[in-house]
Amino acid sequence: MGRSDPGGLSPAQVLATVGGIVLVDAFTKLVAVDRLVPVHTPHPVLGEWLRWTLVYNPGAAFGLHLGPWSRWIFIGLTLVALGVLWSLYRASAVDARLRVISLAAIAGGAVGNLVDRLRSARGVVDFIDVGVGAWRWPTFNVADMAVSCGAIALAVVLWREDAAQARARAEQASAPPTS
Repeated sequence: MGRSDPGGLSPAQVLATVGGIVLVDAFTKLVAVDRLVPVHTPHPVLGEWLRWTLVYNPGAAFGLHLGPWSRWIFIGLTLVALGVLWSLYRASAVDARLRVISLAAIAGGAVGNLVDRLRSARGVVDFIDVGVGAWRWPTFNVADMAVSCGAIALAVVLWREDAAQARARAEQASAPPTS
């Protein structure tokens, strides 16, 4: 690990985090496709609250669908997002560990769903079904959890960074002039 590694994590550690998320996501999706048949049939785990239900999502989060070109549009958007995540990673300070871990989680989830889109026109494999009765959250997968948790953590980190910079500017502006 070099002293200037973003977040104090070596590139190998970051890639291992991304790869670990991709592998867990791929494994759980393979099990879901093999065991949760037929499609759209709920398999209760914790009653109505948590069920395994295999679905294929040709769109994006919350069922966002852009017509017949959705697959290719979302593949392109994912590649752009991965480029942005790479830039944010490279710009991260050595002490920005949570920022780097958040970026790795988002990237791992994005790659996990990208693999599904590249592999099949059916769409992303989703199988985690939570809710009560007819009030259900959109079905999701491990990659979606990684993206969501990483995005929330990254938002908090960026908000804290902005707040710290604002405090530093305010302190600097209110400091007595030095000669």
